[in-house]
Amino acid sequence: MQPNEIAEILNRPYSQELLARDITRLAYVATDGTPRTVPIGFTWNGTEIVMCTPTNAPKLASLRANPAVALTIDTEVHPPKILLLRGRAELDLVEGIPEEYMKMNTSYEMTPEQRAEWEVAVRGLYDAMVRIVVRPTWAKLIDFEATLPTPVEELIRQKAESQGA
Repeated sequence: MQPNEIAEILNRPYSQELLARDITRLAYVATDGTPRTVPIGFTWNGTEIVMCTPTNAPKLASLRANPAVALTIDTEVHPPKILLLRGRAELDLVEGIPEEYMKMNTSYEMTPEQRAEWEVAVRGLYDAMVRIVVRPTWAKLIDFEATLPTPVEELIRQKAESQGA
């Protein structure tokens, strides 16, 4: 996919809504060769998905061995809105807490006092974290209005061709 095609998809209103959410599903291949999908908090900085994880997270060894990943960001209502992304994970060790980690955790409902306590606990727990950064190399938005899953689009096209023939 060309960068301008990816940008066009990511700039659509539904994509922007999905990129403003707080949880994605990160798919990768584990070091034992089996697939894994984990929910993980994220933030979108306009060009990259940024996720943060503890330095001892098992997924890091897998991502070092095979950085190819897929992400799914979706809604829980019908019809769902689904943003599918692919890319390569870049790992960046950060001393202390990455700014993105603090930002991605602002959507949780906390009183100011709870937030202050949470921040103290987080800063006391992590000496360092790893930023997992993914720049999309492929994107598809499924909104069930203008776009459908590719196999469904193909079936509709085939039916239309067979009825028109």
